[in-house]
Amino acid sequence: MSDAVLIAGVDEVGRGPLAGPVVTAAVILDPAHPIAGLADSKRLSATQRERLAAEIRAKALAWALGRAEVAEIDRLNILQATLLAMQRAVEGLALRPEQVLVDGNRCPVLACPCQAIVKGDATVPVISAASILAKVARDAELCQLHQIYPQYGFARHKGYPTAAHLDALWRCGPCPEHRRSFAPVRAVLLQQREQP
Repeated sequence: MSDAVLIAGVDEVGRGPLAGPVVTAAVILDPAHPIAGLADSKRLSATQRERLAAEIRAKALAWALGRAEVAEIDRLNILQATLLAMQRAVEGLALRPEQVLVDGNRCPVLACPCQAIVKGDATVPVISAASILAKVARDAELCQLHQIYPQYGFARHKGYPTAAHLDALWRCGPCPEHRRSFAPVRAVLLQQREQP
């Protein structure tokens, strides 16, 4: 059999939330050790994601996480911060991929060919694997943030702009993990500044 091309799948989690980092994962699956049940992480239960993440980490030829912090998101904008986090995940892989498949419609700048696939997390198993690792890692991080800032309910909504989160934001004001460049957070800061 000829040498299989090393293909890395890349996906991000956390573009939409008002708080916390954007987390990405890059995964190179092992064709000799297929993983059943890979799907878009949003379609899986938390229990299914945890089980699959453990299997991916055990069976993949290589995997790595990348991230962009809140300060980077505020400085660069969410799209550029996401592309940077994807670049970091790919550069963190122990093996060099020959091709990278990214979920979405934009590719980060990489040293190897890269293809963006819209809805790739639902249709391409190696991207699904990346989406699962990124989601499990980011969810765990937001649960840790919940311990530090329980008033916002991060463990429940993971930083997304739910009614409960927006209500807590208006009541308590932003914490250091809130993205100041995002409109709902900016609105609260503006109101705080205008109050006598």
